[in-house]
Formats: sequence, structure tokens, C-alpha cells
Amino acid sequence: MKFSTLDTPAGPFSWVTDDGAVAASGWTTDPHYLFDLARLGRPELTGDDPDTAAAVADFIAGDTAALDRVRVRQRSGEFIQHAWDVLRTVPAGRTITYTEYAALAGRPAAVRAAASACATNRCALFVPCHRVLRSDGSLGGFRYGLDAKRAMIDFEATLGDAILARP
Repeated sequence: MKFSTLDTPAGPFSWVTDDGAVAASGWTTDPHYLFDLARLGRPELTGDDPDTAAAVADFIAGDTAALDRVRVRQRSGEFIQHAWDVLRTVPAGRTITYTEYAALAGRPAAVRAAASACATNRCALFVPCHRVLRSDGSLGGFRYGLDAKRAMIDFEATLGDAILARP
């Protein structure tokens, strides 16, 4: 089990990897919080994770596709699992509502289930639940606080602007 932390526009961001896949991540520096989140017990740490660190650093530097090369491993029911996969396709710089998210996941009436996918997501940033807003455009909830959610949305908006400005 590996644990790493990097600074982001929303503050220190950490993750734990198990066999090369992110098992839990978020805006915390406490490995035990992430272990508990992923139900990993208290594993022995064997160092940091340079591959995921490189992807996060590349993302923060403006490579919006960098996080696509990071594997995540979290399990749930069929719809939630699918919804997490769908959420990874929402590009940086774009936000969607819970209603739009449910429709993207193929079940337009399952707005509460889509919200549940966000609430139970253990791999923040890699599965970008911070990009999902309430239907009125307000932030809604976020495990790591609304300040972190707003900071990442604002930061990613600048990435989107940079992408649009490229020749």
C-alpha cells in the first residue's frame, strides 16, 4: 500500500494505491482517513506512488487528460459502478447537474442514485464528483467541503479556458 500527497489549488491532496490502483483519495493528509474510507484496515505503507503523483502534477500543470492514465479500484452495485465510470468522462472545466449526470449514466429518472454515486465515491479527483452541481447551479455537498469543491471547479475552469485558447 502506498500513500502520497501533493499540493493542489484546493489544498493538500492525498491518495492511497493498492497494486497500482487508487483505492481512496481526497483533500486530506491523513492516510488513516483514506484507509478507513476504502475499508483497508491499517496496512503497512511501502512508500509513495510516483506514477500517480506524476499524473496529478501533470493535471495541475494543465494536462487535462493526465488523470485518465490513473486506474481506480472501488466497488459498489452495478449502477453506481457504471455511474463512476461515466463521471470519469466529464471533462475538466465542465460541470453537470445531478439530473444531467443521471441521464449520462443512462437512467434519467435515477437522480438520487446519481447523487449517491457522488456521495459514496472514494476516489475524489480521479472520479470527479466535484464537477456535479445541483439543478439550480449551487454546489450541493462534497465530502471535503464546499471550499475545496469551489476551488477545483474554479481551477478547472481556467484549464478549460486554456484548452479553448490553444491554436
